[in-house]
Amino acid sequence: MYKLFLVEDDKGITDGIVTLASAWGYEVVCCRDFRAVTDEFAACAPHLVLLDIGLPFAGGFHWCREIRKLSSVPILFISSASDNLNMVMAMNEGADDFIPKPFDGNVLMAKVQALLRRSYDFAPSSPLLSHKGAMFNVGDGSLTFEGQKIELSKNEARILFCLLSNKGKTVSREKLMTELWATDSFVDENTLTVNVNRLRKKLSAAGLSDFIATKFGEGYCVG
Repeated sequence: MYKLFLVEDDKGITDGIVTLASAWGYEVVCCRDFRAVTDEFAACAPHLVLLDIGLPFAGGFHWCREIRKLSSVPILFISSASDNLNMVMAMNEGADDFIPKPFDGNVLMAKVQALLRRSYDFAPSSPLLSHKGAMFNVGDGSLTFEGQKIELSKNEARILFCLLSNKGKTVSREKLMTELWATDSFVDENTLTVNVNRLRKKLSAAGLSDFIATKFGEGYCVG
């Protein structure tokens, strides 16, 4: 089932889209905090974003730019501000399509269906893992925090992926070494320690202190 992330502050429109999209077989997750759209986007890891222009706190153009820093997920603007200037601005900010309000529900779903088909029939999605505002892109192993991209080595990315995939749990050193071993990259105890320490320094330098916690005698976890 495809998952849609809806960023719309009009409850009537939100309820209508949820009902319509559900009837078409889509799962819809609605944004709840319009000050933390990218956090909710990352937690949702949707296949497509439906985004209004006029939103509380920051407009849709702002959030389109922020999402584009993290992902190439298709973005469809839905807005009553449907003059040519806003349509052009939406495309320039990274949107894939635009539908003006009021819209016909079947036309909206046809656009959603077309975007999903173009985006995923030939290319798999790259989900995001988030923690403390940092976004890890599973597809390319990149980490972004507050608009800043943190360069990671392959081993550092693999370690972080394993920890984020087990968020809330302690991952043993043995499991981490097994995960890296499975990638044909031999890692012994000392090499693992060096990689974890290097990763911690990069995270701390980017403002993510205490991101990785050590559980003595057990292993590591994201703190």
